[in-house]
Amino acid sequence: MSISLLLDMATSSDPDRCAVACGETQWTAAELSGLVGGGAAVLTGSGARSLAYVGTGGHLLPLLLFAAAGAAVPFTPLNYRLSAEALGALIARLDTPLLVCDDEYHDIVAREVSGVTVLRAEEFLAQATTAESATAVADPDQVAVVLFTSGTTSTPKAVELTHNNLFSYITGTVEFASAAPRDAALVCVPPYHVAGVGAAMSHLYAGRKVVYLRTFDAAEWIAAVRRESVTTATVVPTMLARIVAELERTGATLPSLRTLAYGGSKVALPLLRTALRLLPDVGFVNAYGLTETSSTIAVLGPEEHRAALAADDPVLAHRLASVGTPVPGIELQIRDEHGTVLPAGATGELYVRGPQVSGRYTGIGSVLDANGWFPTRDVAVLDSDGFLYLGGRSDDTIIRGGENIAPAEIEDVLAEHPQVREVAVIGIDDVQWGQIIVAVVVPGGDHTPDPEELRGFARAGLRGSRTPDRVVFRDSLPATPTGKILRRDLVVEYSGQ
Repeated sequence: MSISLLLDMATSSDPDRCAVACGETQWTAAELSGLVGGGAAVLTGSGARSLAYVGTGGHLLPLLLFAAAGAAVPFTPLNYRLSAEALGALIARLDTPLLVCDDEYHDIVAREVSGVTVLRAEEFLAQATTAESATAVADPDQVAVVLFTSGTTSTPKAVELTHNNLFSYITGTVEFASAAPRDAALVCVPPYHVAGVGAAMSHLYAGRKVVYLRTFDAAEWIAAVRRESVTTATVVPTMLARIVAELERTGATLPSLRTLAYGGSKVALPLLRTALRLLPDVGFVNAYGLTETSSTIAVLGPEEHRAALAADDPVLAHRLASVGTPVPGIELQIRDEHGTVLPAGATGELYVRGPQVSGRYTGIGSVLDANGWFPTRDVAVLDSDGFLYLGGRSDDTIIRGGENIAPAEIEDVLAEHPQVREVAVIGIDDVQWGQIIVAVVVPGGDHTPDPEELRGFARAGLRGSRTPDRVVFRDSLPATPTGKILRRDLVVEYSGQ
């Protein structure tokens, strides 16, 4: 099915409810649907074979997403934080795009592209408002969205998500029209992130008003939750850390908030415990997914969070470090380097299968195996109860003296030290050991801890072979806007030192 059906169902169910709010802009479901029809007509009339967007999103994201679906062309939101040159290189990889830009990016991007029609966002919106609605029916196997990966370990790849992938994800994980009449979701994840695309569809389908915060600021986020009586929100770990710090500083409360989802990268357990205690009436949800899987494939729900926080049993308490169990329709396997499926409790590479899984890249094709399994390149463990634990990317595995070491194992221990705010563990090439372990630490507390103290702390919680060979300190860790640590930048910086 086309994702256009999600909007059609939402509009038919309650056309007059407020579906989208962003600053002074508020659209009912019917108004959004009308603009989508006009936007599809603008796209069709332009002759474009894809739609690209550079900007901070907000109400434009659902409009452009569904307008592209209505014109039966792929939609690509691009990372507006990239340089003009980098954006130009990505746009050049798209198929005859119509490019829509927020005003502040228009001139910069327009200078980097040639032979591409570039519209300011307000121009596209004005044309969509006056155009006569015209929509096409997309084939379910047609590409609906193309998203570029972050490129933290390689050149960005263009992930192709079909209408069927996205429709399967939404209908498999969201109950139609399940939201209460006054439910509102606050969305501040970037539009070029798969979570942003998923939020534009899932909240509409569930019947929630979507409140967009186009740029993140912790104080404004808290104010928006209170002002809009937000019941549901999604954040990435860097946002969660700043929200927690602001709540601790001000003593603010969030009385309307019922659900807070987080994902995109790993959250340190001390931060998560603090957040759970600060917000005792909020249900926390850890959502793990990838661009190639149309977003979430595993969830640790509110009850599991609270049970783990309160547990005396170490096994149950450790579940707070899990990303939960698979969502409906998703199968998981852990395999070794030879492709053999491993038993519960063994560490290997995570493979995933299901109708929401694409595993297809522009110019590369599908990387699914013969039975439809996608190699995530994430190191992981499935326990005997079906809970999934991540150990980082396989590319990040440290091989010291012939022993494979997952950085996350060491990071989890060091993060518990009271004078460690953030930590990333990397492997640096070494003649004797192959690689040595370097812990890059952002200190917390009032002073920088002694490196030997941290090494001893790690040694007490791990085998000696996993003790960092070096501990270095930084004011912050290099990261993407969604909180993924740029480990290769750290490797380059500390190699040879």
